[in-house]
Amino acid sequence: MWLPFAGIAFLWFIGVLRDRLGDLEDRFFSTVFFGSALLFLAMLFVAAALVGGILIAFAKTPEALIGSASFQIARAAAYNLVNVYMVKMASVFMIATSTVARHTGIVPRWLTFTGFALAYVVLFGSFYISWSFLVFPTWVFLISASFLKDGRRRAEGNG
Repeated sequence: MWLPFAGIAFLWFIGVLRDRLGDLEDRFFSTVFFGSALLFLAMLFVAAALVGGILIAFAKTPEALIGSASFQIARAAAYNLVNVYMVKMASVFMIATSTVARHTGIVPRWLTFTGFALAYVVLFGSFYISWSFLVFPTWVFLISASFLKDGRRRAEGNG
């Protein structure tokens, strides 16, 4: 129920990030950043639809679903979509965004290097580290908090 709102918030985040970049935006990295963000969001919605379908089918006939091939396929597809493809797109988004942020200086330097480090943790360690799914939303929160802090500082300086 809340996932579409999270998707809208993520689209808003992308818009704020692109607005913050303005004329400094590098076309190559911005294309990678934007494409990976949209792919991530699309896969998130597809995975949510798959899991939602599994839950609805399970609620109707739990005894028939567990042993069925349809359940096994849907479960494996949702797992692979989230834990392989979606996680990789999140790390590509983090790398591209951190690269653009480093070149433009729109976030503090420590945050760009944190973004690179966390992206590589997600890219290479997501299969081995069970808590790695928390890295991406935490990083988005850090970037957002940096923008809010910078926006307040600008408002106080202009006010």
